[in-house]
Amino acid sequence: MQRDPNGARRGRLTTPHGAVETPAFMPVGTAATVKGLTQDALEELGAGIILANTYHLYLRPGHELIRKLGGLHAFMSWRNAILTDSGGYQVFSLGELRKITDEGVRFRSHLDGSEHLLTPEKAAEIQLALGSDIAMVLDECIETPAPRDVAEAALKRTTGWAQRARKYFLEYASRDGEPAQWQFGIVQGATFGDLRRESARQLMDIGFPGYAVGGLAVGEAHDLTCEMTTETTALLPSEKPRYLMGVGRPEQIAEYVKRGIDMMDCVLPTRAARHACLYTSEGRVLIKNARYIEDQRPIDPRCGCAVCRRYTRAYLRHLFAAGEITAAILATHHNVRFYLDIMNQIREAITFGHLANFASELRTRYAEGPA
Repeated sequence: MQRDPNGARRGRLTTPHGAVETPAFMPVGTAATVKGLTQDALEELGAGIILANTYHLYLRPGHELIRKLGGLHAFMSWRNAILTDSGGYQVFSLGELRKITDEGVRFRSHLDGSEHLLTPEKAAEIQLALGSDIAMVLDECIETPAPRDVAEAALKRTTGWAQRARKYFLEYASRDGEPAQWQFGIVQGATFGDLRRESARQLMDIGFPGYAVGGLAVGEAHDLTCEMTTETTALLPSEKPRYLMGVGRPEQIAEYVKRGIDMMDCVLPTRAARHACLYTSEGRVLIKNARYIEDQRPIDPRCGCAVCRRYTRAYLRHLFAAGEITAAILATHHNVRFYLDIMNQIREAITFGHLANFASELRTRYAEGPA
């Protein structure tokens, strides 16, 4: 493992479906697909690992069907690594449609209103059926800002659920020898540094091959996200991967890496693409703007992706104006490439000890607004 003077790490995560160079960005493939991209395109872009959503796959088409069809990799014809979340964030986002107890989360499906109970054991069972390379334990994600007593209660429940999930996993995943799946614990504690440290210590006592930092980037200031991340990574084992969940904007990614984060995911590159927002080396491009009607330049002159090599800003603006599906496909291809390329540059900057300068350049570039 290589380290930058600021604390960033460069390494390699070996999974049953190939090695993943870290720090790594994981495109989000909620329903076993990254919206707007084929698996061929993802492989061409260099995505070594993607994220899939346990909640959505459990409800449709169902984890037992996916198990019967050979697991998630075979089902979606994806050769590389997959991380599945626990479904916790999705059920906690259901509001009045769910009820949380120490047993688990009882909720009604957003699809048909059917009632379900998601327990730590059930979340582990579903992910074992999916056969992902990395599985997340069920945790309690709370809103920010949160009162201290609420954060303390969520931390206690998260630790209890982690113990149950780990026990279930070790019993059922190891029946045929060494588990082919890694199970990560998730640190909670809201925006209280001492609670973050306590959560990390409790999870380390349980023992996981990797740890995630959850419950951040949910409305708090970016500086506070960085502060809580630093509080957590300072305690986590240096030899195990660290995953910051649900982040971030292009100018923020290097800041998280500087704080010892190895993996991250975010829907932003795909969601922004569908809303005609493109990320470039010159900043954001809001392609529906009338200024691009006759613009013959590529989306990003410095980008070598298939979209930038072939199409102009004028053409992409026309596709969005005409409501063509191709617009979102091309924009998504470029944005995902942009994020993956940022990670390539971050890894290179770590190798040469230049990450602080690269992070500063990113902040400056995106502070200037749309290009």
